[in-house]
Amino acid sequence: MRVIEIKEYGAPEVLVSANRPDPAVPVAGTGEVLIRVLAAGINRPDVLQRKGFYPVPPGASDIPGLEVAGEIIGGDLSHADNAFGLKVGDKVCALVQGGGYAELCVAPIAQCLPSPKGFTDQEAAALPETFFTVWSNVFMRGEMSEGETLLVQGGSSGIGVAAILIAKAMGHQVFVTAGTDEKCAACLKLGADLAINYKTQDFVEEVKKATGGKGVNVILDMVTGEYVQREIDCLADDGRIVIIANQGGSKAEVSTNQILRRRLTITGSTLRPRPVSFKRQVAQQLHSHIWPFLDAGKLKPAIYKTFPMDQAAAAHALMESSEHVGKIVLTV
Repeated sequence: MRVIEIKEYGAPEVLVSANRPDPAVPVAGTGEVLIRVLAAGINRPDVLQRKGFYPVPPGASDIPGLEVAGEIIGGDLSHADNAFGLKVGDKVCALVQGGGYAELCVAPIAQCLPSPKGFTDQEAAALPETFFTVWSNVFMRGEMSEGETLLVQGGSSGIGVAAILIAKAMGHQVFVTAGTDEKCAACLKLGADLAINYKTQDFVEEVKKATGGKGVNVILDMVTGEYVQREIDCLADDGRIVIIANQGGSKAEVSTNQILRRRLTITGSTLRPRPVSFKRQVAQQLHSHIWPFLDAGKLKPAIYKTFPMDQAAAAHALMESSEHVGKIVLTV
């Protein structure tokens, strides 16, 4: 099969096309299926892996790519984890630990979801990584509940766009930050209630103004560093900050008095190393709560650009430029 390898850690050009043996069809009892990949999503962890900053979990493929869409061509379909009755020939999208930039990919069937009705392969491939991440962090870890307001740091990113779409579908008010007026406008068009240009506006002041001084209930943070104390300042009492990346630095100085006095929570998680049992829960909750919106055509991912698989380096260069709004996808 044709794959994209990381020949050495470094710039996008280290991504090269190569040939590898086809993976064997998983045997019964493994709970895995073999997917003929038709599209694969690009995510920032892929960029970090390419640079040597995101180690591959033990047992996972060294080929980058955390989400795919395609057709099941074999595997352990009788396994108890096949909650959606998937069979050979079905179109699916799947979350994987690696191996997505390839013509064939093995995935736990627990992490496979039926491709939504009417979706292209590229649209389906844009779902798993961001939708699993947003749901597990905002709604499971952050315990977002009815009537609460969400602030997303980086609303124009793939994660940010997914957070806007999912939270709005669930009936929540959503505020976002972005780095240009154009990106802010794009976020508003996607459904955000307030978009704040963090380069020209103080997001604490804008959030306080928009909430009558109360603050937001949940913050999805991909920045951390000096942002954390400012996020504490714009949280409502009993508010929660959920950290999923630290692009602004891994250290923060915060006022613990506010955390104690206002019962605030600072938490976080990474998705890739979590066990299949956890990702099974996320998949089933997404299927129950979000897939009906997708199947009905009421919710679609925002795809910024697609690239042929052999142009993965160009796709990574675009990801690093941060010029995009939404997802970048490879076609296989």
